[in-house]
Amino acid sequence: MRLREAQAASRSRIEAIDLVRGLIIILMALDHTRDFFGDLASQPTNLATTTTALFFTRWITHICAPVFFLLTGTSAYLMLRRVSRRELSRFLLTRGAWLIFLELTVMRFALQFNVDYHVTIITVLWGLGWAMIVLAGLIWLPKWAIATIGVIMVAAHNALDGVEPATFGVLAPIWSILHAPGIILDTGRSVVLVAYVLIPWVGVTALGYVLGQVYGWDANRRRALLLWLGISLCALFVALRFADVYGDPVPWSPEKSALWTMISFLNTNKYPPSLLFLLMTLGPALLLLRAFDHGVPALLRPALIIGKVPLFFYVLHFYLIHLLAVVASYLRYGEAGEMFRSPDVGHFPFSEPPDWGSSVPVVYLLWALVVLIMFPLCRWYAGVKRRRTDWWLSYL
Repeated sequence: MRLREAQAASRSRIEAIDLVRGLIIILMALDHTRDFFGDLASQPTNLATTTTALFFTRWITHICAPVFFLLTGTSAYLMLRRVSRRELSRFLLTRGAWLIFLELTVMRFALQFNVDYHVTIITVLWGLGWAMIVLAGLIWLPKWAIATIGVIMVAAHNALDGVEPATFGVLAPIWSILHAPGIILDTGRSVVLVAYVLIPWVGVTALGYVLGQVYGWDANRRRALLLWLGISLCALFVALRFADVYGDPVPWSPEKSALWTMISFLNTNKYPPSLLFLLMTLGPALLLLRAFDHGVPALLRPALIIGKVPLFFYVLHFYLIHLLAVVASYLRYGEAGEMFRSPDVGHFPFSEPPDWGSSVPVVYLLWALVVLIMFPLCRWYAGVKRRRTDWWLSYL
């Protein structure tokens, strides 16, 4: 009871965090709509196959995962206002384990609508779950130590890019889980691939925890720091990317036009998230927190509501998008077998039918439909969480 009340109290006092989270979740739905309705043959970050519209549709959603991990840490710190460190540590352990369970069961089914486990790609809830479990131990350290660990994980992990999993022999899967995304199990019948590795994402969560202390500061001091940090991270991204000496495994290059050169410049690595990828996304995230620190504009109140129930939206919107894809397949082809069949690793999340991919404008229209359907559901569930204090509500 005490833990649930602490979460509710923290969220009600700091609406800027919920608003930024809500805006990011809405953006996230755009990327997942594209996953199910876009053309998988046109990879948005492959300059040989992408278009300007497709690239920037993917690029604007890059901010989503870093914000999730950052604000997971921040929200954990804010809970210390009302619970003990021991209670927080226990919650992080159990919540983290719950997210990992959801990733491997509920979310896998949402993506593939089958339970054959021929192909399992482990994504964001897995990373968030382990980040929370690690944070459960880190919170016992002094804040300066947590900050140091976070900075080292985020800033130095690209120095390990040349270390291949094969270097560790039978322990290769452990390195794939920690730093190098890849297949950790292949039995011939079942393949498991980790996309969200732990070292950089745990670092972002740790830094988010340290960031939480600014919400106990004077408002002017907090806003000044958020502004200074946001601008500094953006400037550091530009400087390091221009120098092209460290921070991302793929260099940028002059292209056929200034626009495409800029696309190459912005095309940083997400799997694993490079230092430059994190600077490029966390800088604007801090500026968003600063922008909304004064209050929530009336026009954005719906996003605030969604931001209060992020896991509810995350889980449910995948089922909704996949169901819409099933309906679209039936209407177009008279059947939807591909929507229930495990894909190969290169065609995740499903084996698309011939000529399946929709144009970017259609993807945006479908995204708007998904958000419109999800909003009343989120408003209802946010009301349930506001009225009740059942312990299990803190896990969804």
